[in-house]
Amino acid sequence: MRSIGKYVIFLGKIFTNREPFRVYWQLFIDECMIIGIDSVVIVVITSTFIGAVSAIQTTYNLVSPLIPIYIIGTVVRDMTLSELAPTITAIIFAGKVGSNIAGHLGTMRITEQIDAIDVMGINSASYLVMPKILAALLMFPILVIIAGFLSILGGYAVGAIMELYTPEEYVYGIRLYFKPFTVVVALIKAVTFAFLITTIAAYKGYYTEGGALEVGLASTQAVTNSCIALLVADYLIAQLFLG
Repeated sequence: MRSIGKYVIFLGKIFTNREPFRVYWQLFIDECMIIGIDSVVIVVITSTFIGAVSAIQTTYNLVSPLIPIYIIGTVVRDMTLSELAPTITAIIFAGKVGSNIAGHLGTMRITEQIDAIDVMGINSASYLVMPKILAALLMFPILVIIAGFLSILGGYAVGAIMELYTPEEYVYGIRLYFKPFTVVVALIKAVTFAFLITTIAAYKGYYTEGGALEVGLASTQAVTNSCIALLVADYLIAQLFLG
């Protein structure tokens, strides 16, 4: 409870007594490159293979002749949009971006760079963390959209290559009973996960004490706590919007 309270106070410190947004512009662009562009390759590779594996596993378990083959497209679509694209991408995001944020801020803390910013009369929490939050809120939903598209495309490609089903059957299954609100829920998850990962990682890094060993520990705790928080948030969002 003490850590949760300290985390809430940290959030208040970020959003109060902040600098004008024009001060964050260049930092925001840099963070978009680090958080978004540098994460595209791993998201592309992971999401494509997840879609392909989902299609193969669904085909393997589709043993009843009474179930039409086009249902594979429907299953891959629903799995991807509801869970795989936002959640798996968020876990990858926590491992790559969250550990980087915690390590960066932790290093700044132990080398007294954050203290120097505070001495200059600048709100260090807002100055250092706000651009990361804004960049994550913009770039992570884009990564989730890319992941969802490539996962579905991966299922399409593996079916065509291995001749598990025809492209027409797969596309028909994708279109069958499609609910656009599923995409809205996926984007809500994306925004929530982005905020949780960046703020938890920043909190762990900002309050690092000790030396290099503690910086590594803060990075590990940032990833662990972020994954737990996003799984809890995933359940709550699913229960709220789809339950």
